[in-house]
Amino acid sequence: MSYTEATVQLLSPEGTLVESDATAEYLPIIEGIPEERLLDFHRHMVAVRRFDIEAGNLQRQGQLALWIPSTGQEAAQVGSGFAAKPQDHIFPAYREHAVGRIRGLDLMRLIEMLRGLSHGGWDPAETGNFHLYTLVIGSQSLHATGYAMGMQFDGVVGTGDPEKDAAVLVYFGDGATSQGDVNEAYVFAASYQTPQVFFLQNNHWAISVPVERQSRTPLYLRAAGFGIDSVQIDGNDVLASYAATTLALDAARSGKGPRFIEALTYRMGAHTSSDDPTKYREHEDVEFWSHRDPITRFESYLRGRGVADSFFAEVATEAEDLAADTRARVAELTDPSAEKIFEHVYTEPHPGVDAQRAWHAAYEASFEGDAS
Repeated sequence: MSYTEATVQLLSPEGTLVESDATAEYLPIIEGIPEERLLDFHRHMVAVRRFDIEAGNLQRQGQLALWIPSTGQEAAQVGSGFAAKPQDHIFPAYREHAVGRIRGLDLMRLIEMLRGLSHGGWDPAETGNFHLYTLVIGSQSLHATGYAMGMQFDGVVGTGDPEKDAAVLVYFGDGATSQGDVNEAYVFAASYQTPQVFFLQNNHWAISVPVERQSRTPLYLRAAGFGIDSVQIDGNDVLASYAATTLALDAARSGKGPRFIEALTYRMGAHTSSDDPTKYREHEDVEFWSHRDPITRFESYLRGRGVADSFFAEVATEAEDLAADTRARVAELTDPSAEKIFEHVYTEPHPGVDAQRAWHAAYEASFEGDAS
């Protein structure tokens, strides 16, 4: 599956701006992006891809139990991530590394989680309202919808104050659209007109099941069937991702109800490091999408705007530094204490947890001095 007649594309695969009746609604948004923000798009895409490759290498060397690659999906994530405002809340699945970095997440938190050193914990209040990764497929769609309903009750939607109005942005993949949770989220979002944007990264594979086997129609039409305004975009086009998400979030914040974006992209690597995509993918499909690489495309666009070679060399160096820093920090990781199990179970002290902590401490102490 590739693009359809409905696919919104602002950058051609060659990196030239597409100006047509279909893009007229989006071009004013692109024209208003500051030059430094455009350069930030490139910085984040390059850095996260290099981090992603390094993390995959570390897993192969036994440093991680698992890695979940995102190579090929950088434009969908970076464009949409930058479209969100600080007061918005973001609910990721488990592949949104670039979005987390944009919101201030230290990517080592992902390393620690997939090394087995944490339960995946970080405080969303300290990571730009970027909530926890969700490994249960599709369940984050219900978490996001419930949170969006709460925003309505709190009166932070449709006030007309751009500094106050907020929305929810939730990510999921094409495989998740076959889950009941996601479809139930559509029902509640449409019924309650929640301030949220469903952002589907259609990377064409639910592990080894192709998207055309899951759905006989484009996935954005499913959401439209629930009464949710929907659009399909070229997910390898960072400008289309940014513009479409900006419009959708603006509508959600202003009280116009939920929006749905299907970003057509491609998972260039494996589903996870335990997967072998050569067993089920055709070489021709990989070739098609490799020629639409989001980073190469956007670099061509920036060069056409006159961005100098020195900038791209600087970004490449920054990405290599990030990879080296990641490797060095992994080497310094130590196993957590058993005490960590009992932290953050509840927001406040709890007698049940205190009793379990005391029991475990006594159990551990019973082995002291036991040479056997």
